[in-house]
Amino acid sequence: MEIVGFVAAFLTTAAFLPQVYQTWKTKDVSSLSMPMLSMFFVGIVLWLIYGISIDSPSMIAANSITVVSAFMLVYFKLKYAKR
Repeated sequence: MEIVGFVAAFLTTAAFLPQVYQTWKTKDVSSLSMPMLSMFFVGIVLWLIYGISIDSPSMIAANSITVVSAFMLVYFKLKYAKR
């Protein structure tokens, strides 16, 4: 089952990375919702904590990368938002 977890982890994490890259490249954050980003970030942190607590390498790997990616989007949203 851990192989299934790693495949799922790869797909869900990889699917998120183009958004981070596009936002970094264009600096356009107008379509990003801060409430969604905040809830997503907290949710991913909780999934990471859960993955650590059950010692699941696939959950730890995927959520560690996604925490960083989500944090970057929150940072971009705060930095590039029109004030």
